[in-house]
Amino acid sequence: MKYKTPAKVEIIAVGSELLAPYYRDTNSLYLTERLNALGFEVAFKTIVGDNLDDLRPRIKEALDQADLVLATGGLGPTEDDKTREAFAAVLERKLILDQEILKKIKERFRRRHISMPGSNRKQAEVIQGAVALANWNGTAPGQWLEVGKKKIVLLPGPPHELKPMFEESVWPRLQKERRGYLARKILKITGLTESRIEMLISDLYPKKPDLRITVLATPGQIEIHLTSFSPDSAAEAEKKIERLKKKLLSRLDKYAFSESGEELEEIVGRLLRKKKQTLAVAESCTGGLLSHRLTNIPGSSDYFLEAAVTYSNTAKAGLLGVPPALIEKHGAVSFSVARAMAQGIRKRAQADYALAITGIAGPGGGSPEKPVGLAFVALAWQTGTEVRKSLFLGKREQVKFQSTQRALDMLRRHLLRPEKKGKRDENFYRHRSG
Repeated sequence: MKYKTPAKVEIIAVGSELLAPYYRDTNSLYLTERLNALGFEVAFKTIVGDNLDDLRPRIKEALDQADLVLATGGLGPTEDDKTREAFAAVLERKLILDQEILKKIKERFRRRHISMPGSNRKQAEVIQGAVALANWNGTAPGQWLEVGKKKIVLLPGPPHELKPMFEESVWPRLQKERRGYLARKILKITGLTESRIEMLISDLYPKKPDLRITVLATPGQIEIHLTSFSPDSAAEAEKKIERLKKKLLSRLDKYAFSESGEELEEIVGRLLRKKKQTLAVAESCTGGLLSHRLTNIPGSSDYFLEAAVTYSNTAKAGLLGVPPALIEKHGAVSFSVARAMAQGIRKRAQADYALAITGIAGPGGGSPEKPVGLAFVALAWQTGTEVRKSLFLGKREQVKFQSTQRALDMLRRHLLRPEKKGKRDENFYRHRSG
């Protein structure tokens, strides 16, 4: 059986400034989102400088491999705006001066009480056979062109011009070209490496082109992006992706914390609010990052009570009540101190739960016994504490983020545990490197 697949799209972003480190191509992100909503899949994205010799081969390649080509930028009045000329050359078609467009451009300048510069004349040139797309927010009209079964769209570069033009003039035309429906989901996982996830799910990779899995790794978190396509309905695309999601979750189990793209701090906040429980935080090496993540969620005042950034040993003793003798014996980065920090901030804030982090974020400060990346994360509650030792890899900011990720995940898992009757002492020590 031959499976239908979405139409392939290529976006060509034109502009030498986009190849410099100062500007980002945000237009393609907007266009991709809107095209996906119509069942189009963006298969290729290209950034090309303002040079005819570079543009022509890229355009030819795009027309060879895509059903729909959208070009953004290069429609201005200056010498280096070459998009019209490049497409006309590849298609072997003339550029024709549209007197009506020229009149509108002149009128736009007249309303500003200035004469139109001669260079703007080129913006009224339309590729032979193309339909001009009105630009109510600038001087550069867009163009819609059909070559056989292929569609070509030329759009201005400035987002405040591109977006209205796409919505008003391109979206209605593309609706008639819809070939199907796309559905997407993002699963987020923590506590597993990318290679371990691959071992768990390798046999679940779809064999059919209407379903796709993409695994993306970042420090402290793995994302699995799911994409499904149906030529018939959005409901069918959603049904396909749901079946695949359930199979993946059965393998990933407690390591998957989000099915809808939420961050870990959102999940933790939701659980605390649902249980009507509160949280306090004590941080050393993370310097307030954990508190920032938690309080970045709207409504976090419902459950977040207090935070202490106790970088110095004096602060650990004075604010959290960590015995100086304990620090002297075990060191500030230790199981014992992490546990005492969590217990201290929980008592101080009278919170249901407390998280504490102490570690060596680097790049200096490490030793053979306590290397850079070492972190102790503690969780305290009324009847016990849990402490995990980890050795994280990466630069300072990565170690800090992974430490906060470990803390949030410890709390998440604890909140998801079934409640057990009776009081029990749950002081224990877990060792894990990751």
